[in-house]
Amino acid sequence: MRVLHVNKFLYRRGGAEGYLIDLADLQRAAGDEVAYFGMTHPDNDGPLPYARHFPPHVELEPAPRGLRPRLAVAGRMIWSPASRRGLTRVIEDFGPDVIHLHNIYHQLSPSVLAAARDVGVPCVLTMHDYKLACPSYQLLDQGKVCEACVDGGPLHAARRRCKDGSASASTLLAVESWIHRKSQAYGPVGVFVSPSRFLADVMRRAGVYPDRLRVINHFVDTAAVPVKDSPGGGVVFAGRISAEKGVDTLVEAVARLPRQVPVHVAGDGPALPAVRALADRVAPGRVRFHGRLDKSRLHDLIRSSAAVTVPSRWHENQPMAVLEAFACGVPVVGTDLGGLPELISPGVDGETVPADDPVALGDALGRLVADPDRAYAMGRAARDKIDRDFTPDLHLNRLRDAYLAAALTAPAGTRR
Repeated sequence: MRVLHVNKFLYRRGGAEGYLIDLADLQRAAGDEVAYFGMTHPDNDGPLPYARHFPPHVELEPAPRGLRPRLAVAGRMIWSPASRRGLTRVIEDFGPDVIHLHNIYHQLSPSVLAAARDVGVPCVLTMHDYKLACPSYQLLDQGKVCEACVDGGPLHAARRRCKDGSASASTLLAVESWIHRKSQAYGPVGVFVSPSRFLADVMRRAGVYPDRLRVINHFVDTAAVPVKDSPGGGVVFAGRISAEKGVDTLVEAVARLPRQVPVHVAGDGPALPAVRALADRVAPGRVRFHGRLDKSRLHDLIRSSAAVTVPSRWHENQPMAVLEAFACGVPVVGTDLGGLPELISPGVDGETVPADDPVALGDALGRLVADPDRAYAMGRAARDKIDRDFTPDLHLNRLRDAYLAAALTAPAGTRR
């Protein structure tokens, strides 16, 4: 099978890109031919044979200065002729049997779907966030959980100024989503893949092609991940350091932990300076910031710990941080939002706590670091869950079924 993966970034920027790269490697190992299409970016992994067809790089956060650049970006978010032309050329050269799309919003736009529709290539889209139901991706309004657009439509985003409190930014996102819904820009997608039941339910409520939704869990290849072989200490956060991830809550929770317990933060992001300043103020010398680590070093850090924490204040979908911690044999303390309760079985392989509650988070982590043997046993249960429910073979089989379903619903005479 020839699979063309489409994503705006083609390097390990976050969980979506990590999943994409790992999936492509898995498909190649299974005998598939794989190619990529994305946006030009200096950090993209190489070699990328079709990079000459990629649309140009554009930064959206912060937004470009000046009226003309802003208008150009707004137009590209709604419809990108360069993305459509580029993908058309890649399709002509590579001849994919299926196009698997990921995060195409803004920098690529659903114009890429028009290129696939023109030649009848089946399309599958994995939803890594809530963009198709929430213009600002995260079901957040001024940092608080909000589902107004799910039931009431995307224009609520403009009324509530949910994108950073900015009327202009919120209106742009609302209008973008409204146009894409009215024009059925995502109509060429044959199957929408949701990694969590929670996200799928949100999409059904929002009317996002409910008859085309499939829940397919992510995967971890445990053959490449050694399991922890003895009890350990310490707490690890791994991921993007941004406001919705709640790393500040973890820092405030440090006071509930014994002073000898190390707290590690691995990752980078826009909230890093504020989180560092908070740590200096409320937990001086007790939080170690590692920056972005490669997978091998990150797994070593996780295996050395008693627990991993996911203190998010937004509805996580199915974070790879949880699955990779489980694969390493380490329990997870996460919040009770989004898809996290689907992954974590309290008292078995981790604990769930309310968001924005440093006391509850600190107490849950404290119980695990105080009883390394119990934490170790919970970690073994977590690894067993991965080996049972999140294997590469299971994921590939379910994904191939989704590819077939997309092909069978495509118009007659399409390329296979």
